[in-house]
Amino acid sequence: MHAYTGDAEQPGLTVLVADDELPAVDELARMLRDDRRVGTIYRASSGSDAIRQLATTSVDVAFLDIHMPGLSGFDLARAIARFDRRPAIVFVTADEDGAIEAFDLEAIDYLLKPVRAERVVRCISRVIDGLESRMPAVVPAREGLIAVTVGSTTRMIRREDVHYVQAQGDYARLFTDDSSHLVRIPISDLERQWADAGFLRIHRSYLVDLARIERLKLGTGHPSVTIAGAELPVSRRLVASVRDMVESNRIRRRS
Repeated sequence: MHAYTGDAEQPGLTVLVADDELPAVDELARMLRDDRRVGTIYRASSGSDAIRQLATTSVDVAFLDIHMPGLSGFDLARAIARFDRRPAIVFVTADEDGAIEAFDLEAIDYLLKPVRAERVVRCISRVIDGLESRMPAVVPAREGLIAVTVGSTTRMIRREDVHYVQAQGDYARLFTDDSSHLVRIPISDLERQWADAGFLRIHRSYLVDLARIERLKLGTGHPSVTIAGAELPVSRRLVASVRDMVESNRIRRRS
């Protein structure tokens, strides 16, 4: 899997760009990286490559070239429609002939090549508005449950199933065993509401379940903790408090 990773200090939308023409992928990825609302950008060189990546990677929006050999962008969109967690779809093409079919497939936008940077900015705004409209009203997190959207349905996930939380502007992404979910609640609210349940703010972008920390690296130039195989940064100003809280938690668990 190929990925361009956005600035870790500015997490944002997770994006897949699928196009069989590498220069087109690189150019669109460059414009997306310039938008601070975009985080990690994955790329696929064919429809089948995109399907493989989407089967194992949760993304918020997929930019699909319509005229790829084998699986076209339209074929991909039909396949994605059967996913439990469907990303928003943006079609990218050099002609206008497919616009009607694109919107029949519930695409959130339709970009014409050559794609202009200002058009990408407007597209990302549409994507964010579309994702927000999918989100359910927030259930108070202090009750230990939070509503998330899975496909076209809303279900509740338990706080105890959340490994860590990543801030994404005024939203938060909850990471569980097998997926992640974007919810309309600031990480600062979760920090306050989940503090008594053992969740600790380790960085302006991350809130973690203390009990799930597998490894600490606090004496290096890049302090971090590891949870479920993911290495997460720790703010230098929080290193001492994180170390103390982790040690206190271990003592409580042994007693």
